[in-house]
Amino acid sequence: MTAPSRPIILTAAPVGFAADGSVDLAASRRILEFIAASGTDGAFVLGTTGEFPSLTERERHDLARLSLEVLRGKRVVVHVGAPSAFQVRGLIADARELGATSVAVLTPYYLPAGDEAIVEFFRSATADADGLDVYAYLFTDRTGNAVRPELLGRIAALPAVVGAKISGESLDAVAAYRDAVPADFQIFTGGDRDIAQVTARGIDGVVSGVASVLPKPFVAAADAVAAGDPAAVSRAQDGVDLAVDAVRGDPERMKAGLALQGVEAGTSRMALDPVDAAGRAELERAVTAHG
Repeated sequence: MTAPSRPIILTAAPVGFAADGSVDLAASRRILEFIAASGTDGAFVLGTTGEFPSLTERERHDLARLSLEVLRGKRVVVHVGAPSAFQVRGLIADARELGATSVAVLTPYYLPAGDEAIVEFFRSATADADGLDVYAYLFTDRTGNAVRPELLGRIAALPAVVGAKISGESLDAVAAYRDAVPADFQIFTGGDRDIAQVTARGIDGVVSGVASVLPKPFVAAADAVAAGDPAAVSRAQDGVDLAVDAVRGDPERMKAGLALQGVEAGTSRMALDPVDAAGRAELERAVTAHG
């Protein structure tokens, strides 16, 4: 079991939308520019935080192109998940043409799928991924289709699949996936709060929506872990906890938090609760401390 001494931080990038629901490429560029300057290692784009189910293929193309342009030199994973392998193959081809080197594929969703159907989905979806690194994206709470550790082991044996992002699971559960795959298979958790603990469990890093808004405590935590400084880790964890409690993984809160830092990030397209006065006060406290 191997993992870097410093946890990798990939931000889960939001997408900016205009008040009428259309994609706001200018707002999206401002978000990506903020991420590029944040000190994090890169971004996971067009995922759950990016409200991907609401995007057309053309919008996904335009946003992937923008992400790869603005984040040039950073690590960028383009999410190409869709309900069918047929759709995924088209999105993979598009990502490759745009210059992506890494893509993520969400477990099939909406209709129930058993183990054999899930393995065949990944086999078919990644058959034409030659030259691209593919990450399996597991999120049972959103897809309704669970992938147990031993099933991920089978998916990990497919030629293009090099890692996985696992969301909605405890650190112990993510560590169980680590034990089921080869040592060089990369594991990322979607558990923002766990950043200081991941590498000790053999997990490579976090994909964090909160770090797209308040990156400083996450970068400080990663640096403190790398330095082996428990006191600094504890201080950074306090900041991470404050940020997570304020942002809550909510795209509306993310955009409100960015706006408080002078980044006009637009609004959201999907049905989300607006940020109320109490939520705004939480964000203001977190931004004052760590923005």
